[in-house]
Amino acid sequence: MHSLEFARLWMKITKEWKLHLEEELAPHLTEGQLHVLELLLAHQPMKPSDLLQYLSTTPAAITTLLDRMERGGLIARGRDDADRRIVWVTVTEKGQAEAKRGMELRDAYIQQALSRISSHNQQLLVYLLGKVANS
Repeated sequence: MHSLEFARLWMKITKEWKLHLEEELAPHLTEGQLHVLELLLAHQPMKPSDLLQYLSTTPAAITTLLDRMERGGLIARGRDDADRRIVWVTVTEKGQAEAKRGMELRDAYIQQALSRISSHNQQLLVYLLGKVANS
């Protein structure tokens, strides 16, 4: 089996990925915030509880994350007109700009990493990772 080598390489890749993104996204954005912004852009408006199915965390952690994002001007919270108990979360203009910047930084990093192998091998890598991820 190649599990030890796979684990070693996977940990190296993810560590480098996270360090690079956190460094490049700072000071206005974190990798976790970028993920939330992408979810909101795809599904907004969303209730904070809607994020639970996408994030591996607790409701309290989501509240803390959204508080930080709201203070940073990335999102806005608003009460539902029909039911004041419901809070809707949307992305602000600043949030849209930061999400765009973050996605461009991430895409450039991935493209740079993948440029080391041929287009055929890139397709094969994506195919194989898909198999591993969906097993």
